[in-house]
Parts: sequence; structure tokens; C-alpha cells
Amino acid sequence: MIATVAAAAVVVAASVTGIVLLGGGGDDRADPAPPASSSAAPEPPASASPAADDRRDGDDGPRPTVDGWKTVVNPALGVAFDVPAAWALKPVTWVSWVTDDQDPDEKMLVGMKAPAVLKEKWCGEDADRDGRVEHTGLAAAGTRGNKDARTTEEIARHDSSEWVFGSYAQPDRGAVTTGPVSSFTTTSGITGSIATSRSAGAPKKGRCGTEGKATTFAFRSGDGALVSWSFTGAAGVGDEVPDGTVRRIAATVREYTPSET
Repeated sequence: MIATVAAAAVVVAASVTGIVLLGGGGDDRADPAPPASSSAAPEPPASASPAADDRRDGDDGPRPTVDGWKTVVNPALGVAFDVPAAWALKPVTWVSWVTDDQDPDEKMLVGMKAPAVLKEKWCGEDADRDGRVEHTGLAAAGTRGNKDARTTEEIARHDSSEWVFGSYAQPDRGAVTTGPVSSFTTTSGITGSIATSRSAGAPKKGRCGTEGKATTFAFRSGDGALVSWSFTGAAGVGDEVPDGTVRRIAATVREYTPSET
């Protein structure tokens, strides 16, 4: 079930998607909040500055490296990347994650912070027939810290697989396959590990259910921390984001120094 929690929004077909305010740049871990009844994102919390949260690029931040694209930033990590103009940028405090539907504790499988989303209301349905339409997004991309991981290869394999399972393949882990982990170097010169996972034969959940895919690029930051960028989206549909576009977005991942002001 796609759910919206206090200050949350749906970005992909996930068991739980939420937002919390996080501090430093470590693991973006948080306990998912209970599902709410609305699929619309409320106003930012009073403690956050809407102007600051919504500012994802500008004179005080990194500029796009691809003409016509827009820059996505995660100041907590000091990581930026670019997405095509059609993507929408969420506030830098926004965190989305997925859980296992069978886990009573709703432990987070994987998450991303400060994401960009494509066609947030790509598909809508009233699955539980309560009179409220819940929307499923086409795709999302964001970054996170992976302080508990050991290697970039482990992160690339694990995170891409968990995004596909949590968002598209539940409860069948056998429907998820992960391709080989390979070396990948961004345009800015960051070298790390990249892998893509896909679902095939996953149970379809309602009219918005689709197969899915996810790509994770993991690397060590300049200070030695393990961090990653992930894309997750619907597969096998007419609007599917091409693999070439996913790799082109991944190639824009770069580090930057957040402004102190």
C-alpha cells in the first residue's frame, strides 16, 4: 500500500513512503510512520523554511552540468546530480523509503533523501474503495548515506534489489534479479560501483501495478564515507525511463561544498 505520513508524499509504488527531518549525513534511517489517509503532501513543518527547503539549485548552489536540466542537491551529504527538466524536486529534508509488507515492525529496507520525482501522479486508483484516490509516481532518484555497509559493490547490489522488491515485487523476492556489479565513473571523475535490478513476473497490485527496475551507484566520498545514488521506476510501460537516461543522470553525480548561509 502506498501511504502518506506526516509531511510525506508518494513517489513510487511502495509499501510505505514517508518523510522525516534528518540531521547529519549518515544513514538516512528512520522508523516509517503509520499510514495516513491522504495522498497529498501537506505544507512543510513550521520549523523548516519553505524557501530554503524548496531551493534545489540557484546562485548559491551547483549549477546543472547538462543544458536544460536541473540540479538536485543533498546538503547533508554534499552530493548533487542533475535530472531532466520534467522532473520535480522535493525539499532537501524529504526522505522516502520502502518496507517489507510482511514485517510487523515496518523496518526500512532502503531509502533516499532529497529526491527528484517524475510524474508523481502517473497512475491513480482507489484500491481500498474508501473514496480517496492514491497516486503512484513513474520514477524517482535520490541519494543517501550508507554508513553500515562495507563496500560499494555491496551497496550497489543490495540497494537496487531492495528498491525493486519493496516497490514492485512484494512478496516474491524470486521475481527480482540483479545484473552484474560494474565499475562506473561519473563526468566529475568519481569512480564507484553500479548495478541494476529488475522484476519479472511480480504480482500485480491493482491497475497501477507494474514491473520495476532500479539502479544504484555507490562510491566513497572525499572524506571516505560510503554514499550512494539510486534511481527506481516502473518498467515495461510506455513511459519507462530509458536505461540510457538513467545512466546519463548517474553520470552527473558529483560532490560539492554546501553554502554556510
